[in-house]
Amino acid sequence: MKIKYYGHAAFLITSNRGVKIIIDPYEPGAFGGQLTYGKITDQADIVLTSHDHADHNYTKDLPKGFQLVKGSGLKAIKEISIKGISTYHDPSKGNERGTNTIFHLTIDQVKLSHLGDLGHLLSDKELSEIGPVDILLIPVGGFFTIDPKEATRVAEQIKPKILIPMHFKTEKCGFPIAPVEDFLKGKSNIKRPKTSEATFDQSTLPQQMEIVVLEPAL
Repeated sequence: MKIKYYGHAAFLITSNRGVKIIIDPYEPGAFGGQLTYGKITDQADIVLTSHDHADHNYTKDLPKGFQLVKGSGLKAIKEISIKGISTYHDPSKGNERGTNTIFHLTIDQVKLSHLGDLGHLLSDKELSEIGPVDILLIPVGGFFTIDPKEATRVAEQIKPKILIPMHFKTEKCGFPIAPVEDFLKGKSNIKRPKTSEATFDQSTLPQQMEIVVLEPAL
C-alpha cells in the first residue's frame, strides 16, 4: 500500500488494487486562517472522518463519487475491512470536545490504525477492539489531543511496527500544539525520507518499531 500525508491529520491510502481512501480531510483556511494546508483534490473511493471538526471532516470540495464512513462499527468496502472504534477527543469522556472515532483498516493484509483526535490513553477494552496494528497514524501535538508524552505511552500500548506522527505544529498550522520534534526527542529508529509518500508491504515490515516522519504534501 501507499500512504500519502497531506498534512495535519489527513492522509490518502492507496491499496495495491488502486482503491483510494482519504482520512480526515481538513478545510483549508479553517479556524480563522490558522490552518493553511492546500486543497485536497484527489479522487477517493472511500472517505473516513473521525469527528465533526472542520480540520477533520471537510468533504465539501472533494471530487464526488466517494462513500463516506463515520462512527463506530464494522464495514467491508471494496474488499477493505473498516472498523470504527468509539473513543473521546479529551481525557474527560467527551465532556470537553466530544467523541472521536479510531479507524482500524485491513488493506493488502496490512493492519493500519488512524487515531483521529484521540484525547486519552487507551483502556484494555479499546486496545482489544483495535487489536494488532502494523502501521499507526497517531496525533502527537497535544492541547487538543494526546501530547508527546501521552502519544509515546499510547504507542507503547499499541506496539505498531511503523509509527507515523500527525497533528503537530508546522508553519501551516497555527494551533497551540507541539512540533513533531517534541515527540521525537530521545527516540531511536527514526526515518525521515523527506517526502510526503511512503510504500509499505506486509512482507517487509520491521520487527522493531520504526518512526517514519512524512512531510506534508500540501
